[in-house]
Amino acid sequence: MSDDIRTAIGAAEGGDPLPELRRLRALHADLARAEAEQVRRARTQGFSWLAIADALGVSKQAVHKKYGRR
Repeated sequence: MSDDIRTAIGAAEGGDPLPELRRLRALHADLARAEAEQVRRARTQGFSWLAIADALGVSKQAVHKKYGRR
């Protein structure tokens, strides 16, 4: 678990959770962008959809549906 996520969880336990939810939303967006970039890199380097899906812990169909038509 990253330090940012630990901070968000810890801060939410004792205070207003809304700012932490906003921080988590921003972290989620950053992670989604990073994942998309790595999938693009993997495909450019010739990795199969099956290999990418395995690395992400999802089905080949799921990863292809999400990233295949970009």
